[in-house]
Amino acid sequence: MDRTGIFAGDDPFAIAAGWLAEAEPQEPNDPNAIALATVDAAGLPNVRMVLLKEIEAEAFVFYTNYGSQKAVEIETSGKAAFVLHWKSLRRQIRVRGLVEREEGAQADAYYASRSLKSRLGAWASEQSRPLASRTSLLAEVARVTARFGTNPPRPAFWGGFRIRPLEIEFWADGAFRLHDRFRWRRNSLSDGWSIERLNP
Repeated sequence: MDRTGIFAGDDPFAIAAGWLAEAEPQEPNDPNAIALATVDAAGLPNVRMVLLKEIEAEAFVFYTNYGSQKAVEIETSGKAAFVLHWKSLRRQIRVRGLVEREEGAQADAYYASRSLKSRLGAWASEQSRPLASRTSLLAEVARVTARFGTNPPRPAFWGGFRIRPLEIEFWADGAFRLHDRFRWRRNSLSDGWSIERLNP
């Protein structure tokens, strides 16, 4: 199979990390932004932008409030999908897979790396729930600031999700819309990958 150049390699996570590193100096805002898709209990899809924070040896990690709509839908289905798209590189990566929580030391470390205002905001926001006014949100920020000061602990209701892919597709723009697409796929997390080139 003619997987050369930007598609070369035997590790899809290394390829993804390489593409992200290439995009970082070229994308003006949030090169790690992903469009994350979930489904509700009725099967109706939802999609929103979140920030991908880590590409691990076998997974992709992002963080959120566990009470948010996305988190509730993920924990109901155990599945999610996302796309990374870089207009500057004319490339995208699509991922579909199984999801588990990351709520240990790794989540603690990431939470601690955030700005103080972001850490306090995580405590103050009941993400995805109705909000009476911005004034009430700011009042809650003031309340948690008074409570925790400059060293708020990570809330138990806030942490990470690790997406373990069953499918990863790498896409690169081609002339006359004859794009290059390679799909890595496996039936279970313990299986090896099969790789195939797809039609544009």
